[in-house]
Amino acid sequence: MGQFETRLAELGVSLPEAPAPAANYVPYVQVGDTLYVSGQISKGDDGLITGKLGDDMDTPAGAEAARVCAIALLAQVKAACGGDLDRLQRVVKLTGFVNSTADFVEQPQVINGASDFLGEALGDTGKHSRSAVSAASLPFGVAVEIDGVFQIK
Repeated sequence: MGQFETRLAELGVSLPEAPAPAANYVPYVQVGDTLYVSGQISKGDDGLITGKLGDDMDTPAGAEAARVCAIALLAQVKAACGGDLDRLQRVVKLTGFVNSTADFVEQPQVINGASDFLGEALGDTGKHSRSAVSAASLPFGVAVEIDGVFQIK
């Protein structure tokens, strides 16, 4: 087990199998040492994490949904790296979409669920740029969707 998966285990996280695409796209594309991972929706062990921030879901629950998306992103990175997560050199950028009402303004705090987790799990490798934006709706009614750009060896 590599350093990143050891740290994940210390945090009580075991990466799932990389989720299969839900439509006509690929889960990731590698160009040189840059890996582009398609949007990962909030889907946990018990199924889809649905809800609309500012309506039937609060910010802490949204942050947990974002954390789940970050775990799925790492699962895709591991798959792209042939099972060796230690090939990850840097989380470059995340774009987080939050299913929220027009007056909800805590999108950054929701996406912090992913950013905080990646920092805790990966240290400096997990530090990244990002966007956190509102969406009127997301696929299947999920609360959060996040895509990412990663640098790998």
